[in-house]
Amino acid sequence: MIPSRLRLGVNIDHVATIRNARGGDHPDPVRAAQIVAACGGDGITAHLREDRRHIRDEDLARIQAATNLPLNLEMAATDEMLEIALRHMPHAACIVPERREERTTEGGLDAAGQHNRLYPIVQKLADAGIRVSLFIAPEVRQLDAAIRLGAHVVEFHTGEYAHAAGEDRAVELKRIADMAALAARNGIEPHAGHGLTYDNVQAIAAIPQLAELNIGHYLIGEAVFVGLENAVVQMRELMDAAR
Repeated sequence: MIPSRLRLGVNIDHVATIRNARGGDHPDPVRAAQIVAACGGDGITAHLREDRRHIRDEDLARIQAATNLPLNLEMAATDEMLEIALRHMPHAACIVPERREERTTEGGLDAAGQHNRLYPIVQKLADAGIRVSLFIAPEVRQLDAAIRLGAHVVEFHTGEYAHAAGEDRAVELKRIADMAALAARNGIEPHAGHGLTYDNVQAIAAIPQLAELNIGHYLIGEAVFVGLENAVVQMRELMDAAR
C-alpha cells in the first residue's frame, strides 16, 4: 500500500548532546519535542545509548508525557534496553547496531548474521504491542532477515546515498528505491534515514513506498541558525514537494 503522506520523525538526540556537554538541564530535549509537535512533526526519535552520551533514562518518560507524538525508541539489542523498552512502552522500537567508539551509527544492523540474538527481542517487543523496526542496509539479504524475524518496519540506512556523488549516488538511490518496493510487497513498512539534508532529501522523499523519514543531526544543526521550528518546517515543505 502506497502511503498518502510521508511522515517526518525528528531525532532530538543532539539537543541532549549539547545539554550533557555542560552537565546541566539546558537545552532540554523535551522542549525540542514540544516544538516538533507544534510545527507539524509526525514523531519523535530518541536513541538511548548504552553509554548515555545524549538521551538519559529519565528523558524518555518526560518526552512521552510532553507530547502526543509517537516515540520511536532507538535501542541496541541488549537485555538492558529490552527491559527499558518494555517499561516505557514506546510506540516503536528501532533496533540499531551500536559500538561505544563510534561517533554515530555507522551502518545498518546485521539482521541476517544476528538472527538468534534478535529473534527473542523482536518477539518480546511485538508481544508487548510495540512496533518493531530494524535499521538495516538496503540489501536483499538484510530485508529477508527482517521478514524472517517478523519485524513490522525496516528503516533503510541512507548514509551511503548521502555521502555519494554523481553516478554513485544514483546507484545508491536505486538500491533504496528497489528495497523499499520489495519491503512493501512483503508487508513490511519501509522507512529511511541517516545523513539526510535539505540538499539530498527530495530524491529519497520521492520514493513512493517510503512511509517515514527520520532526520536528526542536520535539523538540530540548522536550528542553531534558524530555530528548530523553521528547520522542521522547511524539511517538511521539501518532503511534501517531492511527493
